[in-house]
Amino acid sequence: MILSTTHGFGSILTPSHSTRPYTPHSNAVFSKLSQASQFSISLVPYGEAWSWQKSIVKEKKALIQRNQNCSDAVIILQHPPVFTLGTGSSEEYMNFEITDAPYDVYRTECGGEVTYHGPGQLVMYPIINVRNHKMDLYWYLRALEEVVIRVLSTTFSIKASRLEGFTGVWVGDQKLAAIGIRVSQWIAYHGLALNVTTDLTPFQLIVSCGIRNRKIGSFKGILREFGSSNRCGASDINYIDDFQFIDTTHKSLIKESSEVFQLELALKPISML
Repeated sequence: MILSTTHGFGSILTPSHSTRPYTPHSNAVFSKLSQASQFSISLVPYGEAWSWQKSIVKEKKALIQRNQNCSDAVIILQHPPVFTLGTGSSEEYMNFEITDAPYDVYRTECGGEVTYHGPGQLVMYPIINVRNHKMDLYWYLRALEEVVIRVLSTTFSIKASRLEGFTGVWVGDQKLAAIGIRVSQWIAYHGLALNVTTDLTPFQLIVSCGIRNRKIGSFKGILREFGSSNRCGASDINYIDDFQFIDTTHKSLIKESSEVFQLELALKPISML
C-alpha cells in the first residue's frame, strides 16, 4: 500500500494532518526527546512528521505574503520502519510487490528514488527560507552535505566526501547519508537521513536512491571497520551505547547546521508543534 498526502497517484490513502497546531519560533530546532532517556530521540510516524513539515511551510508562506519575518526551523527525529518514494520514483527499485510491502510505503513530493527510514537513523528536516541564504538549490544541496561531512569529521574523526554525479555523503563506496528536498516558493523542506546505528537489513529490499553497485553504511559500522584496521578491537565499538551514538550525533547536527547556515538555533521540544 502506498500512502501519500499528494493527489494524483490514483487510489491512494491520505493520512490525516496532525491535530497539533504549529506555532512559529525564530530559528528553532524541534527534537523529539524521549522522557525515558535523555539520549533517546523518539520515533515519530512518517505521516505525522510530514504533516508537521507542511504546516510549517504553510505558515512560512503566509508570513512572506504579509511581508513579515520568515525564519528557519529544523526538525530532528527518527522514524519507525518505512519506505519512501520521491515524486518520480520508479517501483522497479523495490525488490518486493508493492501490494505486499513489509512496511508502509509513502510517495512524497520530494526528489529522489526509493529509500528506507528506521530506528537508529537520524532524520533532519530543515525548513529553510532560502531567500535568507542563497537562492541557489545546488548550493543548498552542497550545504546539507557539508553539515554531514562536518559531523563525521569533528565528532567521529571519519573522513567523508561527496561522490561526483550523486547527492549524499559517502565514505569510500558506502553511502552514509541520503538527501532529498522539495522547494516551494523558495521554502525548502524534507532533508537528509543519517545512518547512525541503523539496522541496514531493510536496505537489501530496495535499490536505495536508485544507485546500483554501491553499498549503504552506518556511522557505527564505519567506526567498527576503522577499529579493526587499526587493531583497536572492533568489539569495543559494540559496547558503546547506541543511545549515546544517537545523542552525540544529534548534538553535532545542531552545532554544524548552525555553523553552515549561520544561524543561532534554539532547542524547542517537538511537543510545541
